[in-house]
Amino acid sequence: MTASPELRTAQTASPELFKSVFRQHAAGVAVITAQSGGRPVGFTATSLNSVAAEPPLISFGIGTGSSSWPVVAEADHIGVHILGEHQQDLAATFARSGADRFGPATDWRTGPEGVPVLDGVLAWLVCKVVARVPAGDHRIVLGQAVVGDPAGAGRPLLYHQGRFNALRD
Repeated sequence: MTASPELRTAQTASPELFKSVFRQHAAGVAVITAQSGGRPVGFTATSLNSVAAEPPLISFGIGTGSSSWPVVAEADHIGVHILGEHQQDLAATFARSGADRFGPATDWRTGPEGVPVLDGVLAWLVCKVVARVPAGDHRIVLGQAVVGDPAGAGRPLLYHQGRFNALRD
């Protein structure tokens, strides 16, 4: 039996290969927020997952080198915001290192459990953090939804090939 052409180009796993493979994976875009001592933090995440419906659990990954990690590491509650295609600038702001994420250009308010809640998103949840699982240079955070709003209008923002994208009809 001979290897198919697809297998002959296989590469040994490396960080570069891993990143190249996942550039092919289209993902929804979310912003995760938290607050500690009056200091809001947030970051763009494409690793958001629905884990279970009963109880309602979500997960996401965060790098331990992220500027948001020290607050997320201690927070009892976090905010999860599903972004719409009209929010590419917001996604870019929360993805950019050193950006003024909660500055005048960001519409937000203090929501349930003191969590920063972004305005104009497709949907949001406030979740109680139930676990932080070590995973290489990241942590997988598990949260149980306690309150939210699914009523935003619009279509979802996607991330693919290193760029923010919209769905096509």
